[in-house]
Amino acid sequence: MRYNGIYRTAIRDLFAARSTMASMTKTTTNTTRSILLLLAIGIAVGIFSGLFGVGGGTVMVPGLLLYGLTQRQASATSLAAMPLASLGGIISYAFGGHVNWSMGALVIIGTITGAWVGSKLLQKLSEKFLRWAFVMFLIGIVISQFFESPSRISHVTVTWLTGTGMVLLGIISGVLSALLGVGGGAVLVPSMSVVFGASDLVSRGTSLLAMMPGAISGTISNLKANLVDLKAAGIIGVVAMLVTPAGARLAAFLTPTINLWVFNFFLLLVLVKSVLSALKVSHTGR
Repeated sequence: MRYNGIYRTAIRDLFAARSTMASMTKTTTNTTRSILLLLAIGIAVGIFSGLFGVGGGTVMVPGLLLYGLTQRQASATSLAAMPLASLGGIISYAFGGHVNWSMGALVIIGTITGAWVGSKLLQKLSEKFLRWAFVMFLIGIVISQFFESPSRISHVTVTWLTGTGMVLLGIISGVLSALLGVGGGAVLVPSMSVVFGASDLVSRGTSLLAMMPGAISGTISNLKANLVDLKAAGIIGVVAMLVTPAGARLAAFLTPTINLWVFNFFLLLVLVKSVLSALKVSHTGR
């Protein structure tokens, strides 16, 4: 009888050990998949940021939702990754002479204020509202692209009137950055080209410069509200920073018109995905 008891105990311990090992294997697999997803997001953000002069929020937010964050957390984490993601692109565009520092400085004044306002609103708005706001933002950007005539010739003049307009543009960009987790570059790039006469490359380089301080300002507020996943933001930001220069070189190689249509195609894909996500949240009533 004693040996039977020992045998049963050994069998039970064996099954318990197998269960524990299976659980550990599953956890390791999930962790590996999560890291690979973050690396993939970082690579995509780097190419997208360098190629189009945007913060990459249109890539990061859907990707971070897939990673498992809520819309509010995804927006805040996306914003936190943008300073690093933009740095590589700023350096690349600056070396090519494609950054207008005067316009960038004026837009930065607005983005810092706008990011602070947006981060406060982020803590109060519902998940459903944020998802649909992101959808409407994308629709507006896609429509605006059809009115852009991309060029490599830059004619930026800073006057009291245009300078005020650049500050206001920065405020709008800053609010969108903090509220929707996008760098605002999708607003800055076409606006700098259409309204202020920047070339396609100058608008991209200056956009990346202008987004960085606002992203830092908004992230500070989001950190205080515990909305940022620092690990995800760090991995995406570092990978994107290393990849962004490649995207910037690709932008210089492609014609302005091809750049524009590739950008529009990508936005349409993200728009479809975002609409589906918003509909799902609406059905759950969150």
